[in-house]
Amino acid sequence: MVRRPVAWVVAVVLFTEALGIAAVNWFLGVVVDRQDMSLAGLDPNVMSVSSKVGGLVFGAYFALCGLVALLVAVRDRAPAGFGRILLISAAVVHALLGALAWGLVGWTAFLFMVGVLGLIVLLLMTYDAQGAPEEPADAAPDSGKGGDGSPAGGSPAGGSPVTPPPAPTTP
Repeated sequence: MVRRPVAWVVAVVLFTEALGIAAVNWFLGVVVDRQDMSLAGLDPNVMSVSSKVGGLVFGAYFALCGLVALLVAVRDRAPAGFGRILLISAAVVHALLGALAWGLVGWTAFLFMVGVLGLIVLLLMTYDAQGAPEEPADAAPDSGKGGDGSPAGGSPAGGSPVTPPPAPTTP
C-alpha cells in the first residue's frame, strides 16, 4: 500500500518546513534588529522579537503536524481527534499560503505549497478508505461463497452485511 510511505514523506516534509519557517523568521528578526529599522513608528525591538516569536510558534505548529504524520506512519492507523484536525488545518494553511505565494513569491513556491497540500490530503484520504471490509483470505475468488459458506457479500442468513442486530427484549 501507499499509505505508510505517504505518511513518512508528509512527516519529513512538515519537519523540514517547520525548521525552514522558524529559521527564516529568526533571520528576519535578526536583520530588523541589526538594521535598527522602524516601520510606521513601531519599535524595532518589538518587531524583531515578534518576528522571532512568530517564527517559533509557526514552526512549532508545523512540527506538531509533522509529529502527527510520524505517528500515523509508525502506527499505520488513521489520525483521529485532535491529530486529524491538525492535519486538516495544515492542509488549509498550505492552500492559503499557496494562493498568497502565487502572487507574492512566484509559481515555484506555489507548486511547493500545492505539493505539500496534495500530500496531506492524500494522507488523510488513504486512511479514510481503510475502513472498507476486506474479503477473507481463504475464500475462493470465483466460488460465489464467502469463507464461512455464506453467499458472497452477505451474511449466513442471506441478509445485508450491515443488518443491525435484533432489538433487545425486556424481561
